[in-house]
Amino acid sequence: MSTPGQGDFDPSVLIVSATRAEARYVPSGARLLITGIGKMRATAALTRMLADPSAPPTRLIVNIGTAGALHDHHAGLFLPSVVVEHDISAAELRAMGYPLIDRWEIAGGDGSVLASGDTFVADPVRRSSLAQHADLVDMEGCAIAYVAAAFDVECRLVKVVSDGADEQAMDWPSLVDDAARLLGGWLVDGVH
Repeated sequence: MSTPGQGDFDPSVLIVSATRAEARYVPSGARLLITGIGKMRATAALTRMLADPSAPPTRLIVNIGTAGALHDHHAGLFLPSVVVEHDISAAELRAMGYPLIDRWEIAGGDGSVLASGDTFVADPVRRSSLAQHADLVDMEGCAIAYVAAAFDVECRLVKVVSDGADEQAMDWPSLVDDAARLLGGWLVDGVH
């Protein structure tokens, strides 16, 4: 469900969201891709879109979605400057001679760090471990950054805190609508 009357968006901007719930307030006229939840689904869907010769050329990918806060003081909307893939053994694989990128710098960010992986973080021990290196956690950001880099397309990540990456995370379905409203509002004001 898009917000009517927001005008046409530049067709070279692709809005990417894991779920329709998170994209509920994407303005009408925007190019929107719903990928499904998790790194594999996001990678496959975005790769198909960017490789499709009949699709409009893409100059900017804007990944919108919710995130868990890894620190109690984090709330609201963030534009991460760095995304790291937290659930791959990158250091071990590099030590064995397999070069692996697990960190992407995102231009135009606010200085925050997003940890991204297929693990739904609701455990306080895991939250504490991730909080040593990141501010937020999600499940698709690193996949979007990876594919954008592979296709040499600019990327932005826009995340709204929906929960504290703790037991409250299991209430995500009831929390997503407020986050989706903030994301829709940012798209109206923030995409150039």
